[in-house]
Amino acid sequence: MKKILGAVLCSALSFCAFAQNEVRYVISFPNAIHHEAEIAMEIPNVPAGNLKVRMSRSSPGRYATHEFGKNVYNFKAFEASGKALFIKQTAGDVYEIPAHGNAVKITYTLFGNWIDGTYAGFDETHAHMNIPATFAFPVGMDARPRLVEFKYAEKQNWKVATQLKPMGKNTFYAPNFQYFMDSPIEIANYKTAKWEVKNHDGKVQTIHLIAHSNDTQTAVDKYADMLKKMVDEHYAVWRDFPVYDYGNYYFLNDVYPANAGDGMEHRNSTSIVQRTPKIEGYESNLLGTFSHEYFHSWNVERLRPKTLEPFNFEHSNISDELWLAEGFTQYYGGLLLTRAGLKTADNSIQAFNGMVNAVLNSPGAKNYSPIEASRYAVFADAGVAIDQTNKGNIFLSYYTYGAATALALDLTLRSEFKLTLDDYMRALWKAYGKPEIAYTVPDLEKTLSELTKNPSFAKAFFVKYVYGKEKNDYAKLLLNAGLVLRKANPGQAYAGFGNLNTSDGKVTLQQTSNGTPAYQAGLDVGDVILSIDGQEAVNASVIDQVTKAHKPGDVVEIKYQYRGENKSTRLTFAENPVLEIVSIEKTGGTLTPAMQTFRDNWLNSQVKSK
Repeated sequence: MKKILGAVLCSALSFCAFAQNEVRYVISFPNAIHHEAEIAMEIPNVPAGNLKVRMSRSSPGRYATHEFGKNVYNFKAFEASGKALFIKQTAGDVYEIPAHGNAVKITYTLFGNWIDGTYAGFDETHAHMNIPATFAFPVGMDARPRLVEFKYAEKQNWKVATQLKPMGKNTFYAPNFQYFMDSPIEIANYKTAKWEVKNHDGKVQTIHLIAHSNDTQTAVDKYADMLKKMVDEHYAVWRDFPVYDYGNYYFLNDVYPANAGDGMEHRNSTSIVQRTPKIEGYESNLLGTFSHEYFHSWNVERLRPKTLEPFNFEHSNISDELWLAEGFTQYYGGLLLTRAGLKTADNSIQAFNGMVNAVLNSPGAKNYSPIEASRYAVFADAGVAIDQTNKGNIFLSYYTYGAATALALDLTLRSEFKLTLDDYMRALWKAYGKPEIAYTVPDLEKTLSELTKNPSFAKAFFVKYVYGKEKNDYAKLLLNAGLVLRKANPGQAYAGFGNLNTSDGKVTLQQTSNGTPAYQAGLDVGDVILSIDGQEAVNASVIDQVTKAHKPGDVVEIKYQYRGENKSTRLTFAENPVLEIVSIEKTGGTLTPAMQTFRDNWLNSQVKSK
């Protein structure tokens, strides 16, 4: 392979490279100021018959479709001799070349002006690339290695950061199609900090912080010191670092207010895009994304659902397991920042409060299971719909749903089995993650059964809380840590109007949630509230004042307008369902030594004890 690569590198985008098997790309940025990149792809040893080349419709870390082909134009194909080839465009992102020789060269222009983890963006300051949004590919050649060369001689201060293997002369290597598509790239005048991590087996690897931001080197170094603490707590959970390919892991951090914002995990790197002026002064804003995405280097990138293996780039990828893949990662993302001392215990409790409220009060959780929520990702995960959906009534994010499930399982394992969720994650890592054996939901149940030595518990937990819609007893579970779950506003009237739009003296409803008094009264999106309990609804504060003046069970008349027709209905106030988690000390109760120990073992650093 070294001899083959050497031969390829000797010919910078020349057709003598076609003697090899690698699919080779060259990308340049002569019109970056207008957000364009020029891309050439050489495909050697093309089999006889119809050659299909396409853009991806999905991306690692995303589950819905994304029409990357819409930003491709000037698409052309050539023989090795330079002769133009006939192209038949059979779909918006699919190009077929029915007649060709042994080697084919493709060229096209790509527009990119969206800086996040999913798309591509080019300007005078950098080239930010998610591979599926950037590079077309020949269908049916997934096993072939990829070589990509970056040309930016006119931008002397740029340099490349990527998990792809450097081969010299601004050329980088991927062993196959799947690895290539999972390798984001940042080319910029960035600042960097790095540190080494040592595994239990003595293996040393390097973690890099790549910061394309308006920060000093000192600020970047200080932030890296914070990330070191975070990484230590992640290692304490797993007690084993992944084997990062080529010995490196990269945080590709792009920070600017006009960015779209995002965090996207990859095998040996993560693309983190933030919408703040810089890192310094906003460190806390960024940490949650770093922690979440880094946890993915174990959970999802190697501990991987069978439904996502291999990843299909031609359509959306539906999965039953996102409640664990994303949800458990969400749970740990914040928890490990508290353990690292980068967030307070109150920060974690506030996050738990959001999880519990969502899972106990949202119609999506009441009526659908975590598995069903996971499946809806093909529509919800940054998917685009111009028509109104009923998502608010049928879907709770698998991030939140899964995080609440993780919280319940962690507290249950601690209180009933003297185990922790850390133990469960390590068991999954040993069985499926480290050997990289894709798992199924029954595999997850089996591992819980083996860990607890209680098959009936594992079966009941999955039947009730994973396949089913039953809810854990969070109040009982949280009390083990001296945390009280209670009504935040007991006895307070509640209508469930949600967010109200006020303009031109009119108060208009958005979609109402199933189960709320507003929904039961027949009120829905677009209704204009004219009056409530006899008071003219000139703004939202009038509605709030009327609500506060009543108690649960009171009935009021509401006059409203629907499609120009004046109507009326009667609304019966309910008690405000919002919950809060507070420490038992703040309620006037007694924090027992057992509660204190439970809380400390859960929320405090695990680095020294493991």
